[in-house]
Amino acid sequence: MNIFDQYLDKIKKILFDLSKNGDLILPDKLDGINAEIPPLKFNSDISTNVAMILSKVNNKSPKDLAETLAISIKENDNLIDNITIVKPGFINIKFKSIFWTNFIEEIIKNSKTFGINFKETKKKYLVEFVSANPTGPLHVGHCRGAILGDVIANILLFNKHKVTKEYYVNDYGNQIINFTKSVYFRIREIKFKEVFPADNENLYPGDYIIDFAQNVINSKKIINFESFENISEELTDLSIKESLKLIKKNLHNLGIYHDNFVSEKGLVLNEEVENVIRHLQKNNFVYKGKIKAPAGENNNNWVEREQLLFKSTNFGDDKDRALQKSDGAWTYFASDVAYHKNKLDRDFDYLINILGADHAGYIKRISSSVEALSNSKKLICKVSQLVKLIKDKKPFKMSKRRGDYITLDDLINQVGKDATRFIMLSRSSDVELDFDFDNVIEKSKDNPLYYVQYCYARISSVFRHLNKNLSSDVKINKYDFQYSEDEINILKKLSEWPKCIDVSSKKLEPQRIPTYLYELSSLFHSYWNLGKDNPKKRFINKEKKITDDKLVFLKAVSNVIKSGMNIIGVSTPEKM
Repeated sequence: MNIFDQYLDKIKKILFDLSKNGDLILPDKLDGINAEIPPLKFNSDISTNVAMILSKVNNKSPKDLAETLAISIKENDNLIDNITIVKPGFINIKFKSIFWTNFIEEIIKNSKTFGINFKETKKKYLVEFVSANPTGPLHVGHCRGAILGDVIANILLFNKHKVTKEYYVNDYGNQIINFTKSVYFRIREIKFKEVFPADNENLYPGDYIIDFAQNVINSKKIINFESFENISEELTDLSIKESLKLIKKNLHNLGIYHDNFVSEKGLVLNEEVENVIRHLQKNNFVYKGKIKAPAGENNNNWVEREQLLFKSTNFGDDKDRALQKSDGAWTYFASDVAYHKNKLDRDFDYLINILGADHAGYIKRISSSVEALSNSKKLICKVSQLVKLIKDKKPFKMSKRRGDYITLDDLINQVGKDATRFIMLSRSSDVELDFDFDNVIEKSKDNPLYYVQYCYARISSVFRHLNKNLSSDVKINKYDFQYSEDEINILKKLSEWPKCIDVSSKKLEPQRIPTYLYELSSLFHSYWNLGKDNPKKRFINKEKKITDDKLVFLKAVSNVIKSGMNIIGVSTPEKM
């Protein structure tokens, strides 16, 4: 039940009726007309800009047209208490108390679907995220993007779209050869007491490589470790499996589960790179040419050579991109183009890529390839900016037991999954985030996670004292309540939930949800505290009972808190 959409539809119907009677001139399209949340200072429930949109075509000032339209709007709705006009021509609507009684009845009876936009056409999405090289455990740098991708997928799923969560495994190329050699040398160290060549900068030094090596030995799938060349292919497969096992464990500790893991090596072996190159050549998007030195590169050191190039400049990129190296091997970009062709062939309406801050410059080239392959702009890229760890008001360096970086598991062990997910979503993904350990553990309003969870726990405590189950449906014979202004303010906030979901879904901005939950919880805590001095504001009365109006009120708030926390993958404890 989106009251803003409902009232926008009502207003448009009134406009059409006035137009039929010759009392109003309408443009061909009613684009730009909205029904929004008015600023708090106006003490209204809904505001519309309709008069300002239609003033010019009707040759009237927005204020004069607003006064005329306000009369028709009020006459057509007996739930409206009053309407005020605010310069330059906003129409602000205030509802009668009975409106909010009807509203809470509607959301209680439709608690499982409250917030879902059933009017929009449902789409099929592929969300690719994390996709870290399978050469070791995930680190803090992967964490924010992992949560961003997971929650974007959860929002779309909540809104009844079809979503596939995917991880692209970069298991092909030089970094995989170096990774496999690292495992091999650790195996030699374990079995033959040879010294690991730590001075080789191409090798991976982390202790986790020792674990991989021991697991490969224990599997007994390879017996002879005398020659790397003889076992490199099989050892690579076993090493990748060990790494993916660890990566999946890291992700599961964070509450993240992918539907698919797609192998780059599999695409290469299936000749999907060759196939996509042929497809691009057929459409005249590929040519042989030379690339000039990149900006900042010393021209004297740059050797121009003829390469197979993709015409990415045809689609807005700043230069054409190489598909093949000088030795004839495919570039990483060529494999990525093949992967996106693979995605497109699976008939998704939209492809969403979650990229790290260091891959922001990659967006133009991969977007251009998708446009060339599909003749459409199906690809949406979201960038996850850097995270700075803060403790005692200064940068915090955690232990680096696993190599030369801070692991994801280190972070979760310090603050827990809930805090990690909630705080990583507390700001827009396109700006850097300060992760303050002191705030995360604080039990106050300054810790948004605690404040939201405490809101749910307080509601749970009321139900517990009444021997009622908060998870059970509430059944009321008659909805005939008179809510106070304090309560209506919270109901108004509940009415914003469908709008929050809708905007979060359409703009792929999951940070809106924890922000909304914190604002709702703040209103609730303020109301709860009124009961300390005013017995009428308390939920449990002197007879140790609760009235129906307060019961459904608590249930409605708890349902939205629970729903929102489920979307962002955070628990709602009943006791704190």
